[in-house]
Amino acid sequence: MIEELIITPLRKIPDERGSIMHMLRSDSPHFIKFGEIYFSTAYPGVIKGWHEHTKQIQNYAVISGMIKLVLYDNREKSSTYKKLQELYIGDENYCLVTIPTGIIMGYKCISNYKCILANCSTLPHDPNEMKSYDPLNFDKINYDWAIKMK
Repeated sequence: MIEELIITPLRKIPDERGSIMHMLRSDSPHFIKFGEIYFSTAYPGVIKGWHEHTKQIQNYAVISGMIKLVLYDNREKSSTYKKLQELYIGDENYCLVTIPTGIIMGYKCISNYKCILANCSTLPHDPNEMKSYDPLNFDKINYDWAIKMK
């Protein structure tokens, strides 16, 4: 696993009326600070990324659908430098993924309906703080987003 990446299982509390889905609390051990919360949607098969944050920490939870979240450690001083990790999160694996700065990430909607990703970041959005790369043509990672048959 990528150094300093935190995966926290989350609770869904269902009843006959619907459900409550926990995400992040200010008294959680992994809570740092609140900057902004937003939601990102993607249609089936759509890839979003690559993004690298230089100052803010991301807290991702997929509240509807499933995604393949791909993370690449771009921090030269990290013990997992240049390591890649794939996570499958959402309806079937409801969790919070805390992503430190210096990790390049992208995701692909792998459900057959639109996915909704919630992000509670530690800073408000600042376009000068984020680096973006082409998800299909980025030599540093050279990742194949196609389904892998095992």
